[in-house]
Amino acid sequence: MAQFLLIHGASHGAWCWRDVIPALADRGHEARAIDLPGHGEDTTPRQEVTLQSYVDAITATLREVGQPTIVVAHSMSGVPATQAADLHPELFARLVYLCAFLPGDGDSVTSLSRAWPDQPLNEAIRRDEGGVTFHFDPAMIREKFYHDCPEALVNRDARHLTPQPILTQKQPVTLTGRVEQVPRSYIVCAQDVAVPPDHQRSMASVLPREDVYDMSSAHSPFLSDPDGLAALLDRIARS
Repeated sequence: MAQFLLIHGASHGAWCWRDVIPALADRGHEARAIDLPGHGEDTTPRQEVTLQSYVDAITATLREVGQPTIVVAHSMSGVPATQAADLHPELFARLVYLCAFLPGDGDSVTSLSRAWPDQPLNEAIRRDEGGVTFHFDPAMIREKFYHDCPEALVNRDARHLTPQPILTQKQPVTLTGRVEQVPRSYIVCAQDVAVPPDHQRSMASVLPREDVYDMSSAHSPFLSDPDGLAALLDRIARS
């Protein structure tokens, strides 16, 4: 049995893992998901949310678990999860990037996005008044995140999306190399139109080839194929 911590991406919350948690339990694992600060039901004012806020929330939860944990980071949360792993590698049994940004020292979500020529998600981003947060154009949410999900499911869950603090996307990680003590895996989502699959594979190229996996899914396999995602996470845990 493994312990899992599931971390959502931009504008999402712990709610997006609701179907993955029981699917992992069916395979003998324990899993929990958290709301990062300013997301889901967390009430931290978004103007106070920083990358370090995310790192602190991840670290605090891992300390509560009390044993090395497999951390699954989706999309933008690959950046704070990597920083947390570099600071506290002893808390991690493995770090799994799910179509996630995988940074090197000095990278941020913004710098990694700009480093790749094709970033189709940018056309859906709308900066909010005041410049603290952005949101995704509601008319483009299904196309970018959920195009392989049932429409009823999208209608149920898209209403939970929250504004995304901009500062968290711009702030870079400072890595010392300790993250390399942590076993790491990458799951490429081959139908992703938010983070291009070729960009994912480029970021994953720093990992051993045997630790890179593919799913035939769009950006949100926790909704489109939660059982398939749980089966792959089970496989990774047992490898």
